[in-house]
Amino acid sequence: MLFHSPKNPIELKILHLNEAQKQRREDLMEATQGKDALKQFKKTMAKKAKQALKAKSKNKKKGASTDTKSQVFVLDFDGDIKATAVKHLREEISTLISAANKGDEVVIRLESGGGLVHGYGLAAAQLVRLKDAGLKLTVCVDKVAASGGYMMACVADNVVAAPFAIIGSIGVVSQLPNFHKWLKNHDVDYEMFTAGDYKRTVTVFGENDEEDRAKYQEELEQTHELFKHFVNTYRPELDVAKVATGEHWYGEDALKLNLIDSLQTSDSYILARMDDSEVYALHSRQKPTLAEKLGLAQAAEATLTIAVDKLPDALARFDLNSRLNILK
Repeated sequence: MLFHSPKNPIELKILHLNEAQKQRREDLMEATQGKDALKQFKKTMAKKAKQALKAKSKNKKKGASTDTKSQVFVLDFDGDIKATAVKHLREEISTLISAANKGDEVVIRLESGGGLVHGYGLAAAQLVRLKDAGLKLTVCVDKVAASGGYMMACVADNVVAAPFAIIGSIGVVSQLPNFHKWLKNHDVDYEMFTAGDYKRTVTVFGENDEEDRAKYQEELEQTHELFKHFVNTYRPELDVAKVATGEHWYGEDALKLNLIDSLQTSDSYILARMDDSEVYALHSRQKPTLAEKLGLAQAAEATLTIAVDKLPDALARFDLNSRLNILK
């Protein structure tokens, strides 16, 4: 199914994974065992479904519970350094909060090595919304949930990781070059005007002193403390002092340190949930414009990128971006 609003052109596609898995199983059976075997299999499954319906009807007459299968919703988050995937994640979560029942489970297939503090802070806050709405949250990590990625993962009620997934890296890093000596050697003056003692500390072009560096380091430490406090809030059983060193661990060691709850791939976890639940995968995307459908937007963007790369003020833009703290 596709949903979109004229004011917010984001499409949401919903796939019933139980039905998709059933169809693949039947296709494989027909290819390997023939149509007669598939026909017999369908007849057997129909008989079982009829018996289950009959049993449910009997229980209803007796006043016994006839609860339907629980629902599980699967979302994907593939994080880049800016956590741009949060744009779609927030839409998917808002949809679930408005439609899912309390007690339903949301599974996030998460892959991220971290990035900008504010981006991943927002992404983690979106997952908190799910828990606040009374939904169970599971995060599955097949490859990596480090730094900002782990900030998101630690919110979950249940963190599942593959044996060699990279987990942890609870720390903060910021780095930048300084061109002051080069400018001085070429008789180029650099002037900066600020209002406020700490509006700017370290800089790419100016001369940095010890006071600048000390203040900048203080800001990094403050961010690290916030990161540690956040992790401790959602995983109080963790020895935060032991794991918040910026190190990362593979799945098996992460399990021993209580960074995760179990070792399993997302595929096996979701397949197991299909036994007793109706499982749906949600995928959203920006609705393409006519120009994008024709490939014109991509061509224009590529041309613009080449032009921007050659602009002489590229270093000035880098000055701003390089000073943004990065979870790592």
